[in-house]
Amino acid sequence: MKHKTSSCTAILVGKKASIDGSTMIARDEDGYSGINPKKFVVNPAKDYTGETFVSKYSGVKIPLTGKGCRFTATPNGLKDEGRWDEQGINEYNVAMSATETELTNPRMLGHDPLVEDGINEDAMVYLVLPFIKTAREGVARLGQLIEKYGTGESNGIAFSDHDEVWYLETVGGHHWAAQRIPDDAYAICPNITCIEEIDFNDQANFMYASDLKSFAEKYHLNPNPDHFNFRKIFGTQDEADAYYNTPRAWYGQKLFTPSVTQEPTSQDIPFIQKPERQISPEDIQFFLASHYNGTVYDPFNTSASGNEKEQKMFRSIALDRNQSSCILQIRNDVPAEYAAIQWVKFGFYAYSAAVPFFTNIEDTPENYKIAGKDVSTASAYWLNKALAVLVEPKYHQFIYQINGFRDDCQSYAIQRVEYITKAAKGLTGEKLTRFLTDENNKTAAEITKRTKALMSDLVKQSLLSSNYQFERGDNL
Repeated sequence: MKHKTSSCTAILVGKKASIDGSTMIARDEDGYSGINPKKFVVNPAKDYTGETFVSKYSGVKIPLTGKGCRFTATPNGLKDEGRWDEQGINEYNVAMSATETELTNPRMLGHDPLVEDGINEDAMVYLVLPFIKTAREGVARLGQLIEKYGTGESNGIAFSDHDEVWYLETVGGHHWAAQRIPDDAYAICPNITCIEEIDFNDQANFMYASDLKSFAEKYHLNPNPDHFNFRKIFGTQDEADAYYNTPRAWYGQKLFTPSVTQEPTSQDIPFIQKPERQISPEDIQFFLASHYNGTVYDPFNTSASGNEKEQKMFRSIALDRNQSSCILQIRNDVPAEYAAIQWVKFGFYAYSAAVPFFTNIEDTPENYKIAGKDVSTASAYWLNKALAVLVEPKYHQFIYQINGFRDDCQSYAIQRVEYITKAAKGLTGEKLTRFLTDENNKTAAEITKRTKALMSDLVKQSLLSSNYQFERGDNL
């Protein structure tokens, strides 16, 4: 079976690096084509005892046991290839985002080949998120599954809870390592192996496959034995990385740590970086919807000094394969019962509005549960994908209106989060869950309404500004 890979971009933020003390992990899910319908759903708690998970994608079969908790997810709208839950938050306020597609170098793959029927992106969230109560538990559970069943892909997976943020990377068929992101730092992950130096004596901040170090020694994989640089031992550092991957890390660090001078094609851009200002959800939204804005590399030509060659030089974050973008935010300044928010955005990220969903809920809005083969504005996914079709041909005509729309929706979303947080005080149990569910529906309905109004206006403008008009006398 030929695996289909997605080329995503992720950012992880520690609680002291964020503007309000939240932990945040976020990722753009960019599919293997321009069309990959997505939904946003809630999976109820249940007893998994006796269930055998069978992947429609890889064929792996994994017996499950025990009670699993409720969790949100953004699965595929079409079930032909399986679940692909991708990212969500469970009832213990543990967040998981899976996966960031990465690459392992040929030498490592020669000694530990990928496993054709292993655990892959389609299955990871379902096999892990319902069964964990901390981010650290998530790392341990996924790591154990990979060592036992193997994986057919090289991936990066993010975990967080209210206290810790972790990033796990798989290399080869059975090996992995994970690093805790320092509280005062952030990390950007652009489809390359990211983790650098591993300290095997620091169990508080590193976890790894049981034989990772001995395996590297046995097969002479480490080119610098005085260090254990995970990226350089197991990852790739080729020309494609320099133009497809590292520029995205360069741009993110340019935004949040502007005093650091780096080249977009550098193979040594650090994984862990300290921000020069605290990072907000709005900052993450901007980064994950960016296209080298304001630089000569912007494919939309927002810099007067850029030429066509420069504008096509690097892979942009915003591109036509954008499907679903989520910020998984666990707040620390409110009660745990309503601390978790999943910001969801469908479609082309540079045009769409992000919707904040509290995750202690029993259901999601109807239009977020619909994502079929056919285009329909009854689906939140298709509504936002259609928006991109209107905007792209007339980008420079519409972009200021689009930016205004996104800003207005962002302000509205912030107001809603504040209102719902205050109104939730004193509510508990089923009353709280029902309240948060109802309020999520109202938030989504308003942003859907605004998106449809925007599209209606853009259609009218397009009809009135067509290049294919002709009046009597135009040829005189």
